[in-house]
Amino acid sequence: MRDMTVAATLDNISKVTAFVDEELGRIDCPRRANAQIDICIDEILANIARYAYDPDTGDVTVRLDFDESERLFSLSFIDCGKPFDPMNVPEPDITSPLEDRPIGGLGLFMVKNLTDSITYQREDGRNILTIQKRI
Repeated sequence: MRDMTVAATLDNISKVTAFVDEELGRIDCPRRANAQIDICIDEILANIARYAYDPDTGDVTVRLDFDESERLFSLSFIDCGKPFDPMNVPEPDITSPLEDRPIGGLGLFMVKNLTDSITYQREDGRNILTIQKRI
């Protein structure tokens, strides 16, 4: 297990992505799965940066784990921001015309569809969002 803690800012998305991509390279992650994980990192960290500590800024810890026997990559995002359970967000209506849809909500929808599982827990004043991807 490896982790990295950075300020939860949009500027640090590329730093976290490089950290995760380095590990994905070590475990021979297929290019498509790597790209899907990168999209998830971008969406999740952008949401934490924009909403978790608003109007202030705080830290986010990104924790990596890999189960070699299952080829299951786990990525946890841990912050002490406002409680937010993304599992309670309703699915967006992707069948209605684009101009009739409310702004927002598609990022989490993409994360749910690009991963094999997503879990959330609030523990000791921290949001812990974990995504898993079989690679």
